[in-house]
Amino acid sequence: MLASASPRRLDLLRQIGLKPDRVDPADIDEIPRPGELPPAHAIRLAEEKARAVMPRHPGAYILAADTVVACGRRILPKPLDAASARACLKMLSGRRHRVYGGIALASPDERLTLRRVDSHVAFKRLSDAEIAAYLCSGEWRGKAGGYAIQGRAAALIRWVSGSYSNVVGLPLFETFQLLIGRGYRPPCRANC
Repeated sequence: MLASASPRRLDLLRQIGLKPDRVDPADIDEIPRPGELPPAHAIRLAEEKARAVMPRHPGAYILAADTVVACGRRILPKPLDAASARACLKMLSGRRHRVYGGIALASPDERLTLRRVDSHVAFKRLSDAEIAAYLCSGEWRGKAGGYAIQGRAAALIRWVSGSYSNVVGLPLFETFQLLIGRGYRPPCRANC
């Protein structure tokens, strides 16, 4: 069971052969707490999402995740408008930043396991024309930090260190290892 409404997370899971039997998004307040640092914010949100959904699905594996884009100690938003997205892109321009992925897995015995994955990303120095073109694409909508590395923003990123899928929205290697470590066995869909 996936406790997320993100189509990217669902696509990522399918990429490694996992198809959740249900998608039940958690409805939680995602506003950072005063003084909360980005790594702690990512883990807290993933945990709160899992805990919000657990009572509705007893005895199930429940996967929850959150992605936080940060410049230093500053958590970048999921922009609601082009002006906010422009501010994010200007801040990221020519700089390195971190993407923190928080994962929470509730196993059928109701044990909750948490993991955090850190990735580093470097944007090229962006011209005003590049920012304007990216904003026109609309790809920034609903994306942490105002960009989607799996889309047009790939042409703006000099390098990534760490998990690429974490930057997209779910660290696949770590997620799969966590599932296997907690006893999950993916169904074999082929003649094997």
